[in-house]
Amino acid sequence: MSQGVVISLGSINADFQVRVDRQPDLSKGVLLARDFVRLGGGKAANVAYLARRLGISTQLIGHVGEDDLKEQALRSLREIDIDLQYVRAVAGQSTGVSMIAVPPDGKKGILLASNANSQWSEEDAAMVSAVIESAPSGSVLVADYEIAPFIVNRGIVAAYERGIPIILDPSPVKHVDRSLFSQITYIVPDAQEAQQLTGIAIDSVEQAVESGRYLVEQGVENAVVKLKDGGCVLVNSEQVMHVPPIPVDMVDATGAGDAFAGGLAVAVVEGRLLLDAVCLATAASHAAVTQYGSQPAYPTRSQINALFEQLVNHAHIL
Repeated sequence: MSQGVVISLGSINADFQVRVDRQPDLSKGVLLARDFVRLGGGKAANVAYLARRLGISTQLIGHVGEDDLKEQALRSLREIDIDLQYVRAVAGQSTGVSMIAVPPDGKKGILLASNANSQWSEEDAAMVSAVIESAPSGSVLVADYEIAPFIVNRGIVAAYERGIPIILDPSPVKHVDRSLFSQITYIVPDAQEAQQLTGIAIDSVEQAVESGRYLVEQGVENAVVKLKDGGCVLVNSEQVMHVPPIPVDMVDATGAGDAFAGGLAVAVVEGRLLLDAVCLATAASHAAVTQYGSQPAYPTRSQINALFEQLVNHAHIL
């Protein structure tokens, strides 16, 4: 029987990244930087890259510009054999650009120019629906709101009607359509996004659980709140799970949340149990912070398995 695919819908960017000695503050003038790199990035591109690196067939749906940055954004995806037939180059637009500064603690700061990511038409929306409707059985949709919101909403509705699980990265929160919460299988906010969605400050496991319960009450099937310490909490109508973090050397947090979503998507396609699924997602995000850059830091199957075994041994039901 053929396996499902990960359909990744959202942003595709060209990343420009540097290291800095402190968090940038534009009011303080010039901040010297080093270790400049040009990489492919964007939430949907990163999700697709992680899933494909772990051996899952992946379709990416997104937009780039008709410019010289297009190849920077797509090269790594093409090299790893991601299906790019649904990536469109938008005439007259620049490819999305992410400018990333990484201080010594690894907690990056980002300036994002959406550019082509924001340029979608009704014809594009019909294509998104058609791709999802024709996806093989066992597929999963991962979507983020760093593109035109009506496109994400169209994808969610199409996946729900098809019975395809939906993993929603609710970023940026201001674009999230809460009326669709009852169609979301998994929502994966970080602590800041969870606070924006629920009004509950996330400074403890207990507060993350409270936030997750609020999202479930709003209709989401599974709320997976990523904690500031690198662990996560999963809440649904039947149970609460906590995955504590394990120690890793934090180098660069860029792309860690995307790796989490991608790891969760892989686990869903593979039909894993819920606790194993959130542990695999957490393992992916743990690996992602240990090297510089997003996609270059993403783990192989053997690397993620080693982290997974440690995490699953500490995870528990509350």
